[in-house]
Amino acid sequence: MSPANERSATVLVVDDSAFMRKLIAEMVESSGIFRVVGTAADGIEALQKIRELKPDIVTLDIEMPRLNGLQALEQIMAEMPRPVVMLSAAGSELGNEMTLRALERGALEFVRKPSGPVSIDLASVREQLMSALDAAKAVNMGGIRAPAPSAAPSHAEPAAGKSPGAATRVVAIASSTGGPRALAEIIPHLPEELGAAVVVVQHMPREFTKLLAQRLDAMSELWVGEAMDGKVLRENRVYVAPGGYHMTLSGAAGNASIQLDTSAPMWGVRPAADPLFFSVADTFGRAAVGVVLTGMGRDGAEGLRRIREAGGSAIVQDRESSIIYGMPQAALAAAGADRVAKVNEIAPIIRELCVDRRREIGA
Repeated sequence: MSPANERSATVLVVDDSAFMRKLIAEMVESSGIFRVVGTAADGIEALQKIRELKPDIVTLDIEMPRLNGLQALEQIMAEMPRPVVMLSAAGSELGNEMTLRALERGALEFVRKPSGPVSIDLASVREQLMSALDAAKAVNMGGIRAPAPSAAPSHAEPAAGKSPGAATRVVAIASSTGGPRALAEIIPHLPEELGAAVVVVQHMPREFTKLLAQRLDAMSELWVGEAMDGKVLRENRVYVAPGGYHMTLSGAAGNASIQLDTSAPMWGVRPAADPLFFSVADTFGRAAVGVVLTGMGRDGAEGLRRIREAGGSAIVQDRESSIIYGMPQAALAAAGADRVAKVNEIAPIIRELCVDRRREIGA
């Protein structure tokens, strides 16, 4: 979005509350970097304003009358794709689920709406909004395209059938901005008998990591759930780090367990991928595959280098399919990669590397 780099990036603010439109617009304008070119009270008005004003970025409320944020987003992405930042009210289960679905359908990021004009969270919301708008300026719209539909398989929770053995191989995945969409194109395409455990760090708050795990579970042959402290790592399961906790592995391949902790954030986030990747390198060595997907910043870069140094394999998402190329670019610079691939090529590569590792290790 090169024009945004030469002038103030223009923003359309969409919310059904007149008060919230004013508050969000004032936050955006106060940055001095972004300029509000209009506001809209619902999805139908938003589509009209986007066609008329052609804003660089749209902030879009989730729950609105006539046409809600999710419905509006789908039309925006189909007709006039551009970076969209979702705004959601805290504490709404429906709002949380719709927000996650929006991220899968091409929304760039989400921000919690402030609870009032003098609320204690106002400074935090402003900071999050500016961060999301900065990401929007760096977005690669080529990476936002309609995801391949995934049929929801009918699979039982592993406890209902045979209990998978302790994992002798592991796939560790790091993702941030654009991650839910990328994960929805990877996890559901991994086979039921992958022969490895999958551990995922997605930069998200707690209530969203739980929902993310539930949604991926519904789409996937593999069981997917939030990681729990002290659990033995088992093959053919996907463990998502819960928001607010770093996830690491301890022990050794074939007898590794999950550790959750609330130590200081790394790279400004918790969970962060680097602590997980460091532990994966130490615990699984050459029986590990590290994957770095779309996102801002450089989390996962040093960790991926350690995995490769320990004899493991590395996959990095390519520039073309990354919504934000920051994390993959940093990982490639620090660690190199065995494969650089489009997001829809990553699941087959993971499967191939797990089979190759199984032969090498003789497992």
